[in-house]
Amino acid sequence: MKPLAITLGDPAGIGPEVVAKVLAEVQLSMPWLLVGSRWALQQGAQAAGVKLPSIQTVTSAQEITTGLAMYEVDAPAPVLFEFGKVNAACGRIAVESVEWAARAALAGDVSAMVTCPINKEAIHAAGYVDDIGHQEILSRLSGAEWTATMLMTPGLRVAHLSTHKSLIEAARYVTRATVLEKLQLVADTLSQWGISQPRIAVAALNPHGGEGGLLGREEIEELAPAVADAQLRGIRATGPIPADSVFNRAIGGEFDVVLALYHDQGHIAIKVHNFHSSTTATLGIPFIRTSVDHGTAFDIAGQGIANPQGLLAAIEVAQEIIARELS
Repeated sequence: MKPLAITLGDPAGIGPEVVAKVLAEVQLSMPWLLVGSRWALQQGAQAAGVKLPSIQTVTSAQEITTGLAMYEVDAPAPVLFEFGKVNAACGRIAVESVEWAARAALAGDVSAMVTCPINKEAIHAAGYVDDIGHQEILSRLSGAEWTATMLMTPGLRVAHLSTHKSLIEAARYVTRATVLEKLQLVADTLSQWGISQPRIAVAALNPHGGEGGLLGREEIEELAPAVADAQLRGIRATGPIPADSVFNRAIGGEFDVVLALYHDQGHIAIKVHNFHSSTTATLGIPFIRTSVDHGTAFDIAGQGIANPQGLLAAIEVAQEIIARELS
């Protein structure tokens, strides 16, 4: 079986620590290929107070002969490294790790990739000014025209029309054409994952769904027409539904996924419902990528108190998708 690639994230954050904790408690059911800097993983293990298992060093996925291996990014430890501090060298290590794992996934050398968090300030300090986060990096490398972020936690899935946009820009992004393309992307992806004809609810943008145009016309002019267009394509879309009720209805089993219209509209619902078990997947790229649904947590990095549950969940989701695609 091809290995699962796991990137360590920003060395100054909690990524290496949660990886070390997972390695200390999990029996591998498939080969894992860690991607990052070994010194960062050792720092994370020291912070967590755990001992690392034996890890084979490789220069390609094909060299793996044991259940656990590591590709070491060719970048030295920063001279002034400190947990919880923005560091351009750490940002470069984080991006180079993601790029290497993504290229391995595109080449078919790994079965999927799971990512630990990167820090937006650090990657910008490293010179990656056009890459706001993982989704932009993966879109750039894969050439994907349409991508979307989907958050998942037990009992709730939420895809996002947009993520890394300011609120005013996110509202401008709510157009009939964009909503229709994202609905198609969500329907196609969930069908590939084994959910036949998924039931998709579209959240409203304005309070109370716009109150018939009194509180905004996006529901009338953009969202409802997009839902109608999607239905003509055979997509089981419903909406727009006021955002203060749509997530509860999805949790109750009425829908398989909600299309949220901007970052916080979807993220808040997921994280309030079940923060520690929530994960992220990127839709629209030609390989499986899941991620923890938390940031670098610079405020607690290096203290040994980071919760590894999110990484465990992301690994489990990736393995479930791999198994469904192989079946």
